[in-house]
Amino acid sequence: MVERRRRSVRTALVGEALRAALAGRARLDIVDLGGGTGGFAVPLAVEGHRVTVVDPSPDALASLERRARDEGVSELVRGVQGDAAELPGLAGESSADAVLCHGVLEVVDDPVQALQAMASVLREGGVLSLLVAQRNAVVLARALAGHLAEARIALQDPDGRWGATDPMPRRFDEAGITGQLADAGFKVQTVHGVRTFADLVPSAFVDSEPGAADSLAELERAASRHPAFRALATQLHILATH
Repeated sequence: MVERRRRSVRTALVGEALRAALAGRARLDIVDLGGGTGGFAVPLAVEGHRVTVVDPSPDALASLERRARDEGVSELVRGVQGDAAELPGLAGESSADAVLCHGVLEVVDDPVQALQAMASVLREGGVLSLLVAQRNAVVLARALAGHLAEARIALQDPDGRWGATDPMPRRFDEAGITGQLADAGFKVQTVHGVRTFADLVPSAFVDSEPGAADSLAELERAASRHPAFRALATQLHILATH
């Protein structure tokens, strides 16, 4: 129950911003790169959009198929096995009105190439929804956990990693990722901080205190566009056009 509430808080802002960006545009062609089991793809299909999920995991794509079938949108959801480097060939150039890339740029072999691939798939004026891990948050988290040397390493490492055993291949800061987007031909429209407080508030409090989950969601929403707090968010959600 607690983890489900936390996931809801973590994804609510991303979903709200994405829906606002797509509002008023019916039956869009959307590509969800690394969309896995369809957490975003299936709800978008329920709203009437056609969604192609490109993911390297056959197990995830099988779960996507079941979820789409359960929601009655199988005809609007297509799963394709592949990765970012293969995206133009799998989805087709200038084939999408929107591309989702959530939690993928951190793990691809070449982020610059991945952004260029996404740009090639988008039609003119298309929307990119990009969610990436942010360096500042892991620096703070390692320091608060007492791992001060690792915090310093993460602060100085080009990829924002705290050591050789860090499971995350890379993290970004706002200036760096917006610069890479500009180089790939994107125009940034909005930047939101995601999970500024959700990873810090004790689970016991969220679980036991009446209304705590809703209050946490409201706090996240209020802080998401505040520059000072955005800089501390675990993730950055960027909406850009091409």
